[in-house]
Amino acid sequence: MKPNFKQKVTNWGNFPIVEKEMKSEDSLSKIKDFVKSNNEVIARGNGRCYGDASLGENIFSTKRLNKFISFDRLNGVIECESGVLLSEILEVVVPQGYFLFVTPGTKFITVGGAIASDVHGKNHHAEGCFSEYVIEFDLLNENGEVLKCSRTENSEKFWATIGGMGLTGIILSAKFKLKNIETAYIRQESIKAENLDEIFRLFDESESWTYNVAWIDCLQKGKNIGRSIMMRGEHAFRHQISGKIAENPLRLKKKPQPTVPFYFPNFVLNNLTVKIFNWLYYAKQNRKEVKNFVDYETFFYPLDVVNDWNKIYGKSGFIQYQMVIPKEKGKEGMKKILETIAKSGNGSFLAVLKLFGKNNPEAYNSFPFEGYTLALDFKVNSKLKKLVDDLDKIVEEFGGRIYLTKDSMSKSTLTNYLKNVQNPKFVSLQHKRIVNNN
Repeated sequence: MKPNFKQKVTNWGNFPIVEKEMKSEDSLSKIKDFVKSNNEVIARGNGRCYGDASLGENIFSTKRLNKFISFDRLNGVIECESGVLLSEILEVVVPQGYFLFVTPGTKFITVGGAIASDVHGKNHHAEGCFSEYVIEFDLLNENGEVLKCSRTENSEKFWATIGGMGLTGIILSAKFKLKNIETAYIRQESIKAENLDEIFRLFDESESWTYNVAWIDCLQKGKNIGRSIMMRGEHAFRHQISGKIAENPLRLKKKPQPTVPFYFPNFVLNNLTVKIFNWLYYAKQNRKEVKNFVDYETFFYPLDVVNDWNKIYGKSGFIQYQMVIPKEKGKEGMKKILETIAKSGNGSFLAVLKLFGKNNPEAYNSFPFEGYTLALDFKVNSKLKKLVDDLDKIVEEFGGRIYLTKDSMSKSTLTNYLKNVQNPKFVSLQHKRIVNNN
């Protein structure tokens, strides 16, 4: 790629779209030259975040930093460059009896992005964030120096970088721990809940489960507000599975992957179609409780099955809005948020509720703290900014916080929790937006 060549760049939500310079290299000397020769730089992985955190005046793409360095099969420790995708790691480690300790809802993110966002999954209440299992990483700083960062070496940079949204430098490689598994399958229980009272009771009853998540019909009102389906799971042991899957329990059969071939017209996704989708999703489970075994891709990455699913939102794109409300105010806060969404008519058919456990105080830039988090997808339209402003006020009222990895338009009072990452060299459009709003 030629220097000073600008191109249109956007992330998974197709909003915002910017025209900026983007460079991708695998040569350390050339990466250093790029950093030194530009006043502002931000790293970008696979572009699967939803906001503008990895967009900037000069973008360094880590896609060519895609090599594995080592895999300690005895101790379950892997080291790779920062542009390696979680999907590529899973292809290597699952057949060997390992899995990621923490994974978000897509496997198509980079290791560098997982650290910069300090991603969480369905098991935060039990096993914390991705950073809990990071041993060390190499960081290229503003002076072109490569720092080895760990809990004992350059520890200030280590903790500032975790959840630091790329503002401390470019992560070049990382070493982290893996989890032992016996099979590639999850023992799952799906339970229907009629309202918020029932789903919060289910979360209380399910805290002993490693993985908990609930899909919520965000357009319900009155006695049915919070109507949802809880999905809880554990990694299946070998003796628990049977039939054909037991013949090769650590390998999955290849599945067909349909592709959304074009951007849907704007009129396709509207309040009525979201209501229909939500009704069908809730009704497809015809029993109160279903127990079964599913493969890990079905449990952790249901949307990854469809390539380019973001195109269903049309060319105008979409945002994901994710917040966390303190646990003691969780039900009250979520009720107010769901009432506001239902009243606005901006429905989200991908509304996901999770429970966070206690946060690690050392990882001070991480998003999660003990409470309930709700992630919502909204199509970009003329009404959306008002809805986001209204939701921001509710989150602020209840002492909550917005997830920077998803943010593209929230107010700075909610997003500005980054500490010790003020660096004039590494700057994103998100960071500028936050600073300018102060």
